[in-house]
Amino acid sequence: MSIIWTIIIGLIAGALAKFIMPGKDPGGIIITILIGIAGSVIFYFLGKFIGIYEQGETAGFIGATIGAIILLAIYRIFKKKSAA
Repeated sequence: MSIIWTIIIGLIAGALAKFIMPGKDPGGIIITILIGIAGSVIFYFLGKFIGIYEQGETAGFIGATIGAIILLAIYRIFKKKSAA
C-alpha cells in the first residue's frame, strides 16, 4: 500500500508543481508522477541537510511539491543552456 500511496502523492505533487510553474515541460502522467516522486526524494535530502527532517521521516506532500518545483526549475535551466 505504501508504493501506491507514494505514486498518488507523486502524481498530485508533480501536477501541482506543473500548475505552479506553467510552461513547456516533458511528459504526460508517468513523467508527472516521476517528477513528484523525485521531488520528494530531493526535498527529503535537502531537508535532512538543513535539519528539517530526522532519520526515518518522509518529506510529505508539501516537501514533494517544493522538490518537484526545484526539479522543474533545474530542468528549465539545462533546457535553456542546451537550446542556446
